[in-house]
Amino acid sequence: MKHRQRGITLIGLLFVGGVLACAGLVAAQVLPTLIELQAITKAANKAAAGNTVPEIRAIFDKAGAIDDIHSISGKDLEVSKEGDKTVVAFAYTREIHMAGPAYLLLKYNGRSK
Repeated sequence: MKHRQRGITLIGLLFVGGVLACAGLVAAQVLPTLIELQAITKAANKAAAGNTVPEIRAIFDKAGAIDDIHSISGKDLEVSKEGDKTVVAFAYTREIHMAGPAYLLLKYNGRSK
């Protein structure tokens, strides 16, 4: 009786391994930017408690020094009022060099609650 073999070939295994390795490299470079985005959002929420624009920017810069934020500073914030609430908004981009002339461009934006 013939038995039908099942499984993945060596070429298939190498291909799947290569794809997973590339995805892992991209994820390893994107993860720190996501952690920094969370720190920026937290700092913007903290800064929204300020009363004046210079005070809000100073609070953000202090929180940025503590959380090691390098992508954005207090001068890059957009401060506005919605009703009686102060809203701190931000937008920035990060470029990650992939290989040769290829870059991964990440655009982040957010605002305080």
